[in-house]
Amino acid sequence: MSTESRAAPMYCPYCGEEDLRPSEEGHGTWECRGCARAFSVKFIGLVRKAVTR
Repeated sequence: MSTESRAAPMYCPYCGEEDLRPSEEGHGTWECRGCARAFSVKFIGLVRKAVTR
């Protein structure tokens, strides 16, 4: 799976607005036009399921 096919955030984590634009700051950074905040999204990895005993 290429990085171009990854999903973009659907709403701002601060105000909930859906008017987001990619930021010029770099890959994975977004700007919210509703609250004028900038944030980044980074995939860290998959989590293992907890083992129940």
